[in-house]
Amino acid sequence: MSDQLGRVLGGRYRLVAAIGTGASAQVFLADDVTLRRRVAVKVLHPALATDEAFLRRFRAEARAAAALSHPNLMAVYDWGEDDGPYLVLEYLGGGSLRALLDHGGRLSPAQALLVGLEAARALDVAHRRGFVHRDIKPANLLFGEDARLRIADFGLARALSEAGWTEPGDGLVGTARYAAPEQARGGRIDGKADVYALGLVLVEAVTGTVPLVRDGALETMMARVDTSVDVPAELGVLQPILELAGRADPAERPDAAELGRALVAAAREMERPAPLPLPGVDTATAGDDDDDITFFPGGHVQHEDLTVFGGHDHTGVLPEIPETKRRRWPWLLLALLVIAGVVGGGLVTRAQLATPNAPVPGVVTKSEADARTLIAAADRKATDVQWSVPAAEGRFDDNVPVGIVLSQSPVAGTKLDDGGTIQLIVSKGPPPVSLPQMDGATVAAAKAAILGAGLTVGKETPQAHEVIPAGTVINWSVAGQPRPVQAPKKSAVDLVVSSGPAPRQIPSLQGSSEADAKAKLEGLGLKWSRSEDFSDSIPAGQVIGTNPSAGKPVARGATVAIVVSKGPDLVPVPDVSSASSLGEAVALLDQAGLQAGSVNGDANGRPFATDPPAGEQVRRGTSVDIFLRRARR
Repeated sequence: MSDQLGRVLGGRYRLVAAIGTGASAQVFLADDVTLRRRVAVKVLHPALATDEAFLRRFRAEARAAAALSHPNLMAVYDWGEDDGPYLVLEYLGGGSLRALLDHGGRLSPAQALLVGLEAARALDVAHRRGFVHRDIKPANLLFGEDARLRIADFGLARALSEAGWTEPGDGLVGTARYAAPEQARGGRIDGKADVYALGLVLVEAVTGTVPLVRDGALETMMARVDTSVDVPAELGVLQPILELAGRADPAERPDAAELGRALVAAAREMERPAPLPLPGVDTATAGDDDDDITFFPGGHVQHEDLTVFGGHDHTGVLPEIPETKRRRWPWLLLALLVIAGVVGGGLVTRAQLATPNAPVPGVVTKSEADARTLIAAADRKATDVQWSVPAAEGRFDDNVPVGIVLSQSPVAGTKLDDGGTIQLIVSKGPPPVSLPQMDGATVAAAKAAILGAGLTVGKETPQAHEVIPAGTVINWSVAGQPRPVQAPKKSAVDLVVSSGPAPRQIPSLQGSSEADAKAKLEGLGLKWSRSEDFSDSIPAGQVIGTNPSAGKPVARGATVAIVVSKGPDLVPVPDVSSASSLGEAVALLDQAGLQAGSVNGDANGRPFATDPPAGEQVRRGTSVDIFLRRARR
């Protein structure tokens, strides 16, 4: 990173020190030479400069994030492209929660509540503006020198994920250690995924361990699909709150506003938290970590901000405080409420009595994500106007793809006051139809039933099965969901069809006993036959081989011939002394399956002996020497 120091981006931001590095970006402390202030500059990976899809999303998300303002959100001052995209951010000297934990720090439950409350406040505001972070983790929870928490990288995780950017280990951006179950399912992601991740972060901050983490990213995601988080008892009064946040079904989780109110209520059961041991930032050293910024130890900062949660929508939710409780937190909350009311009342001017408004943009035919971005950009463009866009309502439509806006209220062009609500109706795709039962059906019958139900036939996958006959349906699925009861009309139904029993591979049986060989073949569902043959290398009674040979595939029930050894092929050496001539001796050896070797003695003499001697068992084809007596003259 040192070769970047001194570089000036956009003619304005001079890089003066390295803060940290990660998979997607390098972060520098920089001087804004125009406004003469310290800023942090995040320079994204050079490979992203050539990715047009990423750059389009980056520009849209950067504009949106720059206009998203809250005390607990890292401010985005500027953005640009200078040999690659970069973001200009608020410089936060207190370090990250990741650095605090990596250097052995742990939070008390009271300190974790404080961190969770500030994060929930920021998430609530962002979610009500239509933003979902998608990558809440300790590295994205930063602290200023005032010890106030800020959430970093709103919008960046989405831009990187849509570009297919990966972290080390091929993990998609959106760290799997903190990902919600719906991210594993590939379903719709809303603000409750951020609530789930924040719950895991708070458990880790107190215990040092992230729940439901397995050896790999895929195993971790799969472990969370149907399993809710079991929060340890050491979290105290936070345990039931974080167990709700960690529910596998997002419908059972609180949203950020509800989480914040629960944390405020829990505060009255706790002692006042100790100051957070913030690590600070070492600008002389760049980390090498898969998180966005690596921070190094610094000082301790006092932090007691417990501003009332949730804005004007939630000011009536603070719990009553029993007089017997002598805790400082609730009284501090009450005092801040009073201060907020006095200051707010004193700043009202005549100009503020008129409610500002602005025309609503048209978002029909846009995707829901693009519609929210357009609405957010429109209300930020209009001075002092901010609209809310609640969760869209869904409606089935035969002709409009899933996720596309069907209608909006108010309609495009309507002037909507500050604080107004825009309701979107989004297509859920074609209406669902019931799937036929296809267990035991032939492929032809299953396809006819699928088409008759208003569905389409997808891919057909063969699968071996020991019981179900070939050509019969074993299973079916729609979009990866096995055996659904209903599916949208025109959905493709994928079939798994039996190909009958799997072929058997003949094992190597050479050297086995005959009984063992028969047992192995029968265990594979094969039949056997038996034959014998001589073998010089395989002892009698053991298997020489099979026909077909080892390694060949055969159908279940096929017959495999076992060849059993009779041992070597031995014959006795004949007695050649009965022969009257050498020719007769050679004929005797030939009849016995042997060969005549060397001849010793008078060629006209009479045979009287052999080597090996008569009667000895030798292998067929062995060479036998013949001895002849001297012939009489």
